Amino acid sequence: MSRGRMFALAAAFGLVSTCQAMGTKPPDPSWSSLPRWRGFNLLEKFGKEWSNGPFIEDDFKLIHEWGFNFVRLPMDYRVWIVNGDWRTFDEKVLREIDQAVAWGKKYSVHVCINFHRAPGYTVAKPPEAKSLWTNPEAEEVCALHWGTFARRYKGIPNRELSFNLFNEPSDIDAATYVRIVKRMTKAIRVEDPDRLVICDGLLWGGRPVPELKALKVAQATRGYSPTWLTHYQASWMGDNAGWPLPTWPEKAGLNGFLYGPEKPELREPLVLRFEGGLAKSATLSVRVHTVSASSTLVVAADGLVIMTRRFVNGPGQGEWTKAVWREEWKVWQNVWDRDYTAPLAAGTREVTLENTGGDWLEMTGISVSPFGEGLVKLSGGRFGWGDRQPGAYTLKAGGIVEAERPVPGASRASLWRENVTPWVELRNSGVGVIVGEWGSYNKTPHPVVMAWMRDCLENWQQAGLGWALWNFRGSFGVLDSDRSDVAYEDFRGHKLDRRMLDLLRAH
Repeated sequence: MSRGRMFALAAAFGLVSTCQAMGTKPPDPSWSSLPRWRGFNLLEKFGKEWSNGPFIEDDFKLIHEWGFNFVRLPMDYRVWIVNGDWRTFDEKVLREIDQAVAWGKKYSVHVCINFHRAPGYTVAKPPEAKSLWTNPEAEEVCALHWGTFARRYKGIPNRELSFNLFNEPSDIDAATYVRIVKRMTKAIRVEDPDRLVICDGLLWGGRPVPELKALKVAQATRGYSPTWLTHYQASWMGDNAGWPLPTWPEKAGLNGFLYGPEKPELREPLVLRFEGGLAKSATLSVRVHTVSASSTLVVAADGLVIMTRRFVNGPGQGEWTKAVWREEWKVWQNVWDRDYTAPLAAGTREVTLENTGGDWLEMTGISVSPFGEGLVKLSGGRFGWGDRQPGAYTLKAGGIVEAERPVPGASRASLWRENVTPWVELRNSGVGVIVGEWGSYNKTPHPVVMAWMRDCLENWQQAGLGWALWNFRGSFGVLDSDRSDVAYEDFRGHKLDRRMLDLLRAH
């Protein structure tokens, strides 16, 4: 085989970059054009309470040997401050981060430094005492930290190092986000004018922020859709006992979230239509699982109200089965997990379920018995918080359910439409884009994970987007993931998921 043919095959399978295969130097990354980096998140300094050790050289070595070229370091700022004083830095810990940057250079792996917990901001627990978005001191201190990192790494080229400011900002408005990013980039560029900065999208990385373009920063999205597949039985997701076993691709299922007047941008009824109408009277049963703050469930049949039920949360005992206080939102989100029923008259053609008062509620099942030749059920858990209803559901005899519009995140095509297209449009406008995190927790069946991963990877390959799997070693990764349904390969003291690794290397 000729040398040129060998390099072409190596490039095709991700063993070297296309530029390497052609014998040319790849261009330096910029805020307007990111390479198609591929790699992993390394979690050695992810959280002060459980992960605060030095990075591991063998990780960089293996990542390079397997043909990958990128690591993201999501870190907790509390690991490098002294005795809780967020203005005092621990030089020993900073040198451990220096070592990771040096290993990146040694093994040709780009290092992206991320403040997963920044002064004044985190998506994890415990929450920060002062909010970066509203507190001037938190803003000042966060700028101090980014300025310190910029000064420390000044002169290291962007092909070796980038900064990812914050992890997955959630429910803040774009104007506030832009204001804070402007302050942080100013602090960085005073020290290092050319440093490459990457900002996660809003809504946990799901929504591009075109308003950031003027600040000349690249942007990062996420690959955790659909949540019911990627975070199945994940303990940090709260009460998810009602989530059914994931499959992929997914057929139509119930969007169990009903949003009330406090969420007007998401509010719409769930509509069930019976093909041909009900031949005889039946019973509608609705299982209400979680209620946020308060809600009013109103059920109507052909326009006539047949049930009204008010849910109001609080502490202690009640009709709910579990009282849950969500500190991050200062609200009770209690688990009710109860069935509520209403009669349906013969001839009924349409049933609507609506939340007419309050925040939101989640249903995990609806049944109509009898209908046609038997029981019709729609299972909940397939939609994430914030997904809109897919139009009306048509129920047919024999348990067939058809949604009026495509179900979000249920196939490669829907992933492309909902999670890739907005970011391709941003990239095409002149903003660099990368998928900063993605992956699936180890409780999702491995065949389902592999089918879903292939669709994600093929989409990103088609779009020309790079990615970083969460994580390398651990419950989402290719090493030591502790899945119960994988035949692991013993590899240098680790348990290797060879099928997953081969899939990643091929894309």
